[in-house]
Amino acid sequence: MKFSIITVCRNAATTLPDTLLSVRAQDYRDVEHLVIDSSSSDTTLDILKRPENVSVRWVSEPDRGVYDAMNKGLAMATGEVIGFLNADDFYADSEVLSRVAISFADPLLEALYSDLVYVERNDPGKVARYWRSSPYREGLFERGWVPPHPTFFVRRQVYERYGNFDLSYAIGNDIELMARFLVKHRIKSCYLPEILVKMRMGGISNRSVGNIFRQNVAIVEALRRNG
Repeated sequence: MKFSIITVCRNAATTLPDTLLSVRAQDYRDVEHLVIDSSSSDTTLDILKRPENVSVRWVSEPDRGVYDAMNKGLAMATGEVIGFLNADDFYADSEVLSRVAISFADPLLEALYSDLVYVERNDPGKVARYWRSSPYREGLFERGWVPPHPTFFVRRQVYERYGNFDLSYAIGNDIELMARFLVKHRIKSCYLPEILVKMRMGGISNRSVGNIFRQNVAIVEALRRNG
């Protein structure tokens, strides 16, 4: 089973090395790492050109935002299972993908997600908040439940069948996609009750109260669209 891990970034020179290292350090070897860069003007491209990152497939070009870049990554992906790891994020340990692969040995499983911790931006060893998820059941999205997207691994055939990120949303596109897959199309998923990803504070969705408000408006619209 091959994994495609997609990272989108722009001017991420301060945090991208940790992301690249966490993928490179995985003991599961059948992995392609795709980096979709939005025309960075810092030293991001210099980092991608380093010898230790020679196996990373990357492009750098203008895009229409984070989720447009994610869709580009989906178009490039050749793995059977796809995961997204933001340039602010890194895997909790070197065995994350091995544990995910064990679950996907079930040929009927279409998606897997787990827990995530937020860490301080300048001190990633310090946990700021714990995002504990749970097994999906009908009605959870309406109550504000959503899986942490960086822990959401999905078979590529699910994207091919039900579509990629909907660019009509300005924010919260990942939540719409997960609701579409889990609520509308009822794909078979499982919850792995452990921390797979560590996320630095200060990402797009949690950067300000305004963004949190806009994301919640998007969630309401996403739930309406997906019944």
